[in-house]
Amino acid sequence: MKLKIHPVLHDVIVHCQCGNEFPTRSTKKELRVEVCGACHVFYTGKQREMTVAGRVEKFQKKYAKKVEAAPAVAVEAAPAPAVEAQ
Repeated sequence: MKLKIHPVLHDVIVHCQCGNEFPTRSTKKELRVEVCGACHVFYTGKQREMTVAGRVEKFQKKYAKKVEAAPAVAVEAAPAPAVEAQ
């Protein structure tokens, strides 16, 4: 095995956005994550409310308003003025 090719592992504390902290080892000196085992839906069994709609829902919502807002007004053809022949 070659010497001095492996990265240095540090003992770090992972900080989650929910406030949970746990120790682990990493090549980085500090770890901050958005989701951990304490707050992830798969592990907790609770569904978090999503304040942001998905891409498809955003698209449908955006273009549904334009279709509904467009009035379906039938334009009546005005009779052409009579041209007198001389």
